[in-house]
Amino acid sequence: MTRSSVIPFTVPMALVRGIAAGVHRRGFAYDRLLQRAGIAPELLEQEGARVTADQYVALMWRVVETLGDEAMCQFSRPLRRGSLELIARHALAGETLEASLRRMCQAHSLLQDDVAISLVRDGSLAGIVITPQPHQLQPNFLHEFSLRVLWRVTSWLMGGSLKVQRFDFAFEQPDYVNDYGDTFPAPLHFGLPASAFWFDARKLPRRCSRDEQALKNFVASWPAAAIMPSRMGEGMDARVHTYLLQSRPGWAGLESTALALHMSAPTLQRKLAAVGTSFQSIKDELRRDIAVSRLGTSKVSFSELAADLGFADAAAFQRAFKTWTGSSPGLYRARPVVD
Repeated sequence: MTRSSVIPFTVPMALVRGIAAGVHRRGFAYDRLLQRAGIAPELLEQEGARVTADQYVALMWRVVETLGDEAMCQFSRPLRRGSLELIARHALAGETLEASLRRMCQAHSLLQDDVAISLVRDGSLAGIVITPQPHQLQPNFLHEFSLRVLWRVTSWLMGGSLKVQRFDFAFEQPDYVNDYGDTFPAPLHFGLPASAFWFDARKLPRRCSRDEQALKNFVASWPAAAIMPSRMGEGMDARVHTYLLQSRPGWAGLESTALALHMSAPTLQRKLAAVGTSFQSIKDELRRDIAVSRLGTSKVSFSELAADLGFADAAAFQRAFKTWTGSSPGLYRARPVVD
């Protein structure tokens, strides 16, 4: 795989805080777990901070290995190691997708007491619905993480992909909603009685044909499969993202990108605005993710990184990085994983 084909991916600090808060509620210190994943604990206090996907996956593994909880300490009792495999294996016994999903919900509900998981049909849509227990205040991350995990299991049962029509959340819109991005790539609805993801109900009668080897491969992909982005390269924003990545280190401008995509610059801007973004936003997010990834995995100098990202010098890069993340790039420097 060439450098230009690698799509960098970072995770917002809000999701790291969700895990840290769960660990704290369980009565354990999280600083050591963060350090063992190569994450500076100081970054928790930085609103715009990010971590690499590898660091986030490493943190999840540390929680599973140290605390034995595949649900990242979100439920009142842990999901012991092997729980996700058990849920997926139980679902496999269903002949149709609908039967498999009902079995998935049943297995998950048997393993914890804090939420009810159910398959619901609503007109042309079907949804996996997560209903909290009455009068129980629950952290946002419990629903965010559970939605992501159940969506990935559902996608796997369907053959590897599932286009979600809508995500519902049983909490008010958080101040970090702009970070949802690829994590929840569909219209978002907040402040509802239950959390859910909805998809085309016509898929329910399909046969579920996953086998034992597919199950082993799926289980081996966790926990990375639960958090990796779902960008499929179809939307205009994804096309711009890919083109900019390939244009490094020259970093194409708006006009040349529009020309490469066979349209005028105003048309490109209009298409991007229709999906809630802009050319400059995509460019800045891509450069941010590249910077966070390289700082966290190498000893690259600020000057070298500045040149690769299209900045005149190291000082200009550092100013931009602080604007993107709210913190100095020095906090992101690669550090040894502590065992």
